[in-house]
Amino acid sequence: MKRSLILIVYLLGTASIQAQVIGKPFPSMEAETVEDKVVTLPDATRGKYTLLGLAYSKKSEDELNTWFQPVFEKFIQQNKGLFEGFGYDVNVFFVPMFTGVNAAATGTAKRKALKNVDPQLLPYILFYKGDLKPYKDALDFEKKDIPYFFVLDKEGKIIYATSGKFSTAKLNAVEDVIE
Repeated sequence: MKRSLILIVYLLGTASIQAQVIGKPFPSMEAETVEDKVVTLPDATRGKYTLLGLAYSKKSEDELNTWFQPVFEKFIQQNKGLFEGFGYDVNVFFVPMFTGVNAAATGTAKRKALKNVDPQLLPYILFYKGDLKPYKDALDFEKKDIPYFFVLDKEGKIIYATSGKFSTAKLNAVEDVIE
């Protein structure tokens, strides 16, 4: 009974995020690679499905990191090597967001990423520095301590949203909307 109640509360929370943003265009966001190249989302991703993970606190960034390896293995690594062409044609970006006083830490975060993150993952990490309010309002960020994930269609419209730490069920749901 307790497990069922927890599942219902979780699903209602996820449904709330989805109901607020599904069908809306993803708001324009300028972010940078570790090499300071500017990438404008969703413009840079048009023509392909896109999975975006956003986090705007240290705790949410830690949970965002739980998605790196499984997403890399499912959507990126699978497209390389022996079975090239049989995987997914999808953009993937993880975006730590540095806002307010934390915006000054963006350079430090980039240097830490260069030093500590697997070089294969670096092209999929973008750093946002700026105002949080437009994204918080448009994307229904309710809790700062969890990451938010959005699947965009080929035109940049949100077709799926979820939040929180990685789970196989969430990854399967992402895969279902991309297929």
